[in-house]
Amino acid sequence: MERSFKKEVQALTLGDGETFHGEGILAVTKALLQAGVSYVGGYQGAPVSHLLDVLVDAQDIMAELGVHLETCSNEASAAAMLGASINYPLRGAVTWKSIVGTNVAADALSNLASPGLIGGAMIIIGEDYGEGASVIQERSYAFALKSTMWLLDPRPDLPTIVRTVEKGFELSEATHAPVMLELRIRACHATGEFAAKKNRKAEYSGLNRVAPARFDYARLAHPPVTFVQEKLKVEMRLPAAQAFIREHKLNETIAGDLDDIGIIVMGGLTNSVLRALERAGLADVFGASRVPMLVLNVVYPLVPEEIREFCAGKRAVLVVEEGFPDYIEQAVNVELRRADIQSKVFGKGPLPKTGEYASDVLLEGLAAFLQATRPRGIDADTLAEKARGLIAHKTKAAMALGPLPPRPPSFCTGCPERPVFSALKLMQRELGPTHISADIGCHSFATFAPFSMGNTILGYGMSLASSAAVGPNLNKRSISVMGDGGFWHNGVITGVASNLFNQGDGVLIVMQNGYTSATGQQYMPSSKTSRSGTAPGMEIERTLRGMGVKWLRTVRTYGVAKMTATLKEAMKTTERGLKVIIADGECQLARQRRVRAEDAEKLKRGERVTRARYGVDDEICTGDHSCIRLSGCPSLTVKPSPDPLRTDPVASVVDSCVGCGLCGEVAHAAVLCPSFYRAEIVRNPSWRDRALHRLRQTVIGWLGGYNDKVAA
Repeated sequence: MERSFKKEVQALTLGDGETFHGEGILAVTKALLQAGVSYVGGYQGAPVSHLLDVLVDAQDIMAELGVHLETCSNEASAAAMLGASINYPLRGAVTWKSIVGTNVAADALSNLASPGLIGGAMIIIGEDYGEGASVIQERSYAFALKSTMWLLDPRPDLPTIVRTVEKGFELSEATHAPVMLELRIRACHATGEFAAKKNRKAEYSGLNRVAPARFDYARLAHPPVTFVQEKLKVEMRLPAAQAFIREHKLNETIAGDLDDIGIIVMGGLTNSVLRALERAGLADVFGASRVPMLVLNVVYPLVPEEIREFCAGKRAVLVVEEGFPDYIEQAVNVELRRADIQSKVFGKGPLPKTGEYASDVLLEGLAAFLQATRPRGIDADTLAEKARGLIAHKTKAAMALGPLPPRPPSFCTGCPERPVFSALKLMQRELGPTHISADIGCHSFATFAPFSMGNTILGYGMSLASSAAVGPNLNKRSISVMGDGGFWHNGVITGVASNLFNQGDGVLIVMQNGYTSATGQQYMPSSKTSRSGTAPGMEIERTLRGMGVKWLRTVRTYGVAKMTATLKEAMKTTERGLKVIIADGECQLARQRRVRAEDAEKLKRGERVTRARYGVDDEICTGDHSCIRLSGCPSLTVKPSPDPLRTDPVASVVDSCVGCGLCGEVAHAAVLCPSFYRAEIVRNPSWRDRALHRLRQTVIGWLGGYNDKVAA
């Protein structure tokens, strides 16, 4: 897989009195085991994708504790796992990327939150917002708010994260409500240490199974009890949660001498705010601040008493809440007005409504807040000038470097999905453009140059469904693209089943690379193996035929000519109905990791190893560069022509080439110049290789001499 945690997971066995060193996700895993969970599961997705990878690598450790691990096919199935905590005293945790993953899980989560729980339930979500985000810019806060689930946002240091996980389960059980723990990218990868505890075996688990629950209609999210459940959520669980948060001091207060103002900050943004204060000279590198701060490690629900006590006696407070709407700022205003506390609340205004609150943004916002409030003991204008100078210095340094070229993400070198889009370009060159529904996954990189393909992206596995209303209104068949991961996640039902049921007539391309690749190459139902080492035994082709797909072709992705011909056939055939092309080619990263390890072992044994490399004959290349425009391979570039009579640069294949052969395939399929050649590098050559090499050198030398004589 993308990364193995076999070595790191040994830290999960640490006990009382030992010190854990590691990064955030490992700390979360350790906290789960210390909390005595009975089951864990989830769906892959940045920025917490490797939480599930860690759990998989730690399954032997978890097995000793009786913890069940489920690698789920999507977020909805992961959320439904938490149903075990509705009737039984079982602690469980699931994980996925938010907000898109939470949207997929919404049905199960709503039906979980309404009846409430007996065992503690935690949803660990990657708050994919701001820098490095890979999804739409939304927040999890709205979901927690509407479903009355408690939202934890711990300060990104390991002791706080671990304590929040452990206390989160207690909060869940004390209030009979699920909790959501959101982790930003930096929190996931933050490193540090904390005092470990001994792992706890759950009272009930795979080692000590619980008896079946008696039937209780009140445990179902079903009318008429849902009306009672709504009342319980608001009138009992919410006050109980606020009391627990206050009693156990889940939120923190940082004292400061500038006590006529204050800052209320989401826990996950605390370190960023302290860094901005430190740059302004109002905090130190150890986290001491001159401006008092209320750190909300629980951002929902807010505790009215904590808000009132913190703001009492302060002329103004700044609410640091990333994203919009400004839920926390509004809630703080309401609580203060109810208590007739006249502290002025700042938030969106000094700070922007949208975008990530990076250090410069916070520094500028803090300066504006201080100038507006002018606290006693500091010169706000001088501080604001200092802040502007720091930001201007950074801007000036960036301007001195000049504008950086855009660097959008792209397919890996040798990616098996790249040639499919080369074939699509060739097909459209002849038949004309058509609507292409794109999807979530590596193949979405085709929306960038040189392909620039994809009219819509509506969700993971949703490409075929998103073309349902396009096809009947278009003058030619639409094409939908999804990966094998998207197929199993959602596409097989929302796309294929719906299309067949409605007798659609589009074209579906399924990229079969063998893994859920975009999130780190995790296994899925059609992978050749699984986390247990056995084959899952499911195939996309058999599944499609079983569902009733009649027009079905499986094509090797690197065969550009055949793929182009198959696409033309699918677009031009008079046969109606869904036409599916399975584009088969193993993920190149996975292949390289496997092949390199195999080759290394062969070399150790002195066995013959070959490696293919491609190149361009400088004398034949015309400088047209259609090969580059049709493939976009990072290993295919240009260089000055060695011919002094030709000013145009020629194509060149650089050392990063993995020998996939796409450049030559594209040149052949597009009827381009025959300048590409294939060379085979042989290590530990056999006597036949040596003899053949000597023969070739002799013939080449003879031909070279013959040409010299003819030229003379």
